Formats: sequence, structure tokens, C-alpha cells
Amino acid sequence: MSSDSGPGVGFEFPAIPVSWLKRDLLLFAASIGATYPDELHFLYPLPMNQELHPDFAAFPTYPIVLPFKHTDQEVVDFYTRSSSTPIKGVPKFDSKYSLDGERKMEFLKPLPVTSQGRSFEVRSKVLGVYDKGKPGTVVETEQRLVDTDSGETYTRVVGSGFYVGQGGWGGPKGPKAVNYPPPSDRAPSASRTTQTSPETALLYRLNGDYNPLHATPEPGQKMGFGGVIIHGLFTWNTAAHAVLQAFGASKPANLKAFQARFAAPVKPGDTLITEMWRMGERGADGAEEVRFVVRVEGGRTMLTNGRAVVRVEGEVRSKL
Repeated sequence: MSSDSGPGVGFEFPAIPVSWLKRDLLLFAASIGATYPDELHFLYPLPMNQELHPDFAAFPTYPIVLPFKHTDQEVVDFYTRSSSTPIKGVPKFDSKYSLDGERKMEFLKPLPVTSQGRSFEVRSKVLGVYDKGKPGTVVETEQRLVDTDSGETYTRVVGSGFYVGQGGWGGPKGPKAVNYPPPSDRAPSASRTTQTSPETALLYRLNGDYNPLHATPEPGQKMGFGGVIIHGLFTWNTAAHAVLQAFGASKPANLKAFQARFAAPVKPGDTLITEMWRMGERGADGAEEVRFVVRVEGGRTMLTNGRAVVRVEGEVRSKL
């Protein structure tokens, strides 16, 4: 939750033209664990008759990668791109030492399966910059995916980035975070296991997030992680996949909102357990709240504050 005023608040970044092809959607779905044969509508757009699969669709969280990808189909220099626009009114932060804090995504319109023939851009602005002292600085932003011809917003993301060790500049500490803990008095309504491998981050980064932290050990060693870590957004997206598959019959339109806080880094080879709880109350559109956490098997919690709004449909699978 951001304040109305303060250093950097309201600063608008230059709009980013973005584009995607059907193959980008296939890669994304495969990289976050879409399954065969139940989820061919995310994985296979061209059946034998050479027409689009009747239900072919973008996985709803796909736009989360567009601020990294832009319009590129080629590898880009992550550090150059991510440090290109300083925020007016606050110190210049070094993106080489930054981590995701939290992401909340709202789904307002179904995403076209390709941007070809249309014009889209990501419009971003600063909601708050918070000085956490010696640990670092939090920058909270809003990113909207907009059709530039119609002006319509397709998705809205509120996210925070944490700049490690870059605090103590005298800025505001920021508001208290809103938490969505899971129920402590009952077992999860459903759970899912995701096995990562040494190649998991190397596949996911092909979606456009080419941060070297997820490919080579040196950045992670300098940041105290001991080596390569997996993208926080990989874990975030696999949790979204788990929720939609378990409760929403894998139909993109059933996911209305999704959020989680990044609590700890995932290492290649970790086994992730996503535990999900239905909260019971349904809104006017039939959607209900699902809370979740993601843990490493036998170890720490990697995503906290997990909350989704999803229209529950079909048979809920307890174990995936």
C-alpha cells in the first residue's frame, strides 16, 4: 500500500512498447509447468487441421514478463536495460543488487494470443520509495499493459523491488504491509509439488528476464546466496499455475487476481510445495479467495502472503 506523496511518488517511467507471438506464450506455459494433455490449450496452438486450438489462450500471468522482454526476440543486456531510467528525487540504485519483493496482479481483459497487428505498451509509475535502513530500499511501482489504440488496460501489476544494502538515505520507512496468512486450524484444500532442476532458471529466463543472477554463480555469490538462484517470478508463476489448475479448471478467465510476497530464494534442484486453502466466501461473480504458501520440501517458506481470487470450477484436485 503506497502513500500519496513522498520522494519519487508519481514519477512516470517512459512507456515501453511490448509485443509477443504465439511461440512466446507456448514457451512461457511450458516453463512454468503447464501439463500434457490437460493443458494443451496453453501448449499447442496448431492441431492437424492447421487451425488454432479452439481454446488456445495465453496463461493469464504472461504479461508479468513483458517489462523485461519489451519487443525483443533476442537476448538483451539485463543490467543496461534495468538501470536505464533513474527515479527523480531519490538516489540512483544499483540494479545488480536488487530482488523482487512482492507482486500483485489484476486481470482486466483476456490477453490476445499474439500482439501482431496491434500496439501495446507497458506504462509504469512509482507508488512509493521506502528507506529500510541498512538492509536496503523498497521501490513500489504500478505497471499497466495498455492497448495504445483503445486506451484499454489489460492487466495491472503492483510490485515492489528490494535494492539490497542501498538504504540509509533518509527516506520514509513506508506503510505497514497488509498480510493474508493461511488458516492455521485446518489442512490445505489442495497442494502441488514442483520439482526444479539445474536447468529450470535457464529455461524460464528465455521469456525475457535475462538477469545473470539466474544463470551464472558470481552475482549470487556477491549477494550472499552462494551461487545461482531461480527467478522469484518463476516460483510466483508456478504458484499461479497451481491455483488455476487446482481450482479454476485451468481456464484463464477464472483467475481474477493473484499476489504473493517473495520470502527466500529458491535454489536449482529445490522441490517446491504449493499449499492452498479455499476461504469459502464467494463474490457476486462466483469467485472466491484462495490463500497459499510455497515452501521448499523440508525447509523454508519461499512465498508468503499468497492470495488469489478465482472462480472455482470443476473437481478440485488435492494432490498434483
